[in-house]
Amino acid sequence: MQIICVTCGARYPLDTRAWVCENCRGLLEIAGAPRFDPALIDANEKSLWRYRAMLPMPDGAISVSMGEGFTPLVETRFDGATFFAKLDFLMPSGSFKDRGTTVLVSALKSFGVARVVEDSSGNAAASLAAYTARANIAADIFAPAHASPAKLAQIAIYGAHVNKIDGVRENSARAAQLAAARGDAYYASHYYNPFALAGMKTNAWEMWEQLGRRAPNAVIAPVGHGTNLLGIARGFQDLRDAGLIENLPRVFAAQAENVAPLARAFARGFDHVPATDPALTIAEGIAISRPAHGNEILRALIASRGGAIAVSEDAIAQARNDLARAGLYIEPTSATAVAAWRIAREQFTADDVVVITLTGSGLKATQS
Repeated sequence: MQIICVTCGARYPLDTRAWVCENCRGLLEIAGAPRFDPALIDANEKSLWRYRAMLPMPDGAISVSMGEGFTPLVETRFDGATFFAKLDFLMPSGSFKDRGTTVLVSALKSFGVARVVEDSSGNAAASLAAYTARANIAADIFAPAHASPAKLAQIAIYGAHVNKIDGVRENSARAAQLAAARGDAYYASHYYNPFALAGMKTNAWEMWEQLGRRAPNAVIAPVGHGTNLLGIARGFQDLRDAGLIENLPRVFAAQAENVAPLARAFARGFDHVPATDPALTIAEGIAISRPAHGNEILRALIASRGGAIAVSEDAIAQARNDLARAGLYIEPTSATAVAAWRIAREQFTADDVVVITLTGSGLKATQS
């Protein structure tokens, strides 16, 4: 296996410290990763590591795991209709980010990395802080000063050093990248790093198993940089390439109206995603004005006959409150997907199997 640039084809070793191509600034991917083979699923393993044989792990890597993955898929009656809620907030650190982090930190441990830096509004940083603590790797986190106090406290309690950065979300990214560029730390970016993205594919594989080895008709997920939805789309593509499903599910990206570059690009029929102005939203986990994987996600939405839906702040808050009355306590970022479902549901039949990924625990955003 190697790391390659998807734009110019430049090649790097698996343990490269580059987070984008050093020649053209293109995104990096893992070449030569294993193909999906259902015969290699470890049915005795109850975490996402049941798919270890399909994950691009370096030779000799030992899993840094806390039992993440294989989260419940719960049929939920809501607003007189039914969807399946994928409870990815039931992870060791309280969010779906653990899918990518366990794979990334397992690789970094095998590479001998001693220190990492990361930028995040909360969930990705909390996840990285948890897994690096378990792996005995030092972590410096750059987070917006306005991020959820509960998330910042969670990051710190794991022992990571928290750097609070004033201003919009993008300021934290610039600060983390500068820190990585001038030191010896590995930039463990949850949205640039291909090991983290590889872990996200396990969400699709779990849905397929939990639905009786079939794909849903549609999947809706909140989207910032979009690694969750992109991982899901790629995971189902793996299943189709293996001849295990015939059709890909329609994929829908849910965004907050305040920061909705994908939704705006989709509505205008663009073939690329222009940046929007940075802004604040109660769905802080998806307040991304320049999504790293935006163009690829847009192509996936179009190819699957899905869509991108922007929802208001009031709709997000209402969806969060209403879903809590159904027993599911999620943070506003997750509720964005439920609010988007309320708009998109007229596109589905009563027989369609629709999965909504609930990505973060409400305990992370109690002040909202």
